[in-house]
Amino acid sequence: MLFDAALAYARHGIPVLPVHTPAADGSCSCGRAGCERPGKHPRLRHGLTDASVDPRRIEMWWARWPEANVGLRTGVVMDVADVDSPGGWHGLRHLLGGELPRGPQVRTGGGGWHFWFSPIGFGNRVRLLPGVDWRGAGGYVIAPPSRHANGTAYYWVVRPGDPAAVPAALRDLIAGPDPPSATPESGRGTIVHPDRYAAVACEAEADRVAHAPVGTRNDTLNRAAFALGRLVGAGLLDAATVTGELTAAARWAGLGRAETARTIRSGLGAGRLRPLDAGRRSVA
Repeated sequence: MLFDAALAYARHGIPVLPVHTPAADGSCSCGRAGCERPGKHPRLRHGLTDASVDPRRIEMWWARWPEANVGLRTGVVMDVADVDSPGGWHGLRHLLGGELPRGPQVRTGGGGWHFWFSPIGFGNRVRLLPGVDWRGAGGYVIAPPSRHANGTAYYWVVRPGDPAAVPAALRDLIAGPDPPSATPESGRGTIVHPDRYAAVACEAEADRVAHAPVGTRNDTLNRAAFALGRLVGAGLLDAATVTGELTAAARWAGLGRAETARTIRSGLGAGRLRPLDAGRRSVA
């Protein structure tokens, strides 16, 4: 069933990856004692980047690991709101005006929910709301009929179909606040000295990342990369400079090298798709 499901997802254009398997005692097939994510992390050496829709590759993977859980890369066919608590469920429903999305819905093995939405180009967001994470570009989710470490299975509540459109209120929350415009260098919504503004913004975002509290560091880095990516897209900052500043800040905060590189790449890419209109013709 796992192999057949993986092929079916791939036929719909969703990149698939084999994920480790939880054992009956709750341990993980990775063999690490005390694994913090049993049955939830990729088996592949390069993880998410190796996800594929190639049926021959998928057949090879499941021939080697027939009990592998099925992971689906997000940000290609769908983004996913990952709800892991009753509070998150109520918070998302309140944000959406008392209704839940009409698109595909998964009940997770841990008792949470996955709500599928059309992709909007943003990266992952940790704690978008209390109990709600967003899985977008550069993310993945575990899919039915995979099994959870507690022995239960993921299953469909609303079968796969066209993902729901992202409501405006949810999109605004995912996008986060725009870079501040009320600075001594700005006036009436127009940045008077955009190059100077961009340099200050880069310094401020890097400082925010360096001093982010534990549990918020990756999300802070993602939001900083997105905000500065908008300035890169507007031609006000150099991508290499931003990457260097944010990488140094992330290392200071204690984030790992691979995690930092993925997050910066995702955030910058999404930000460049929405360049900031800095009113450059008004430069004094």
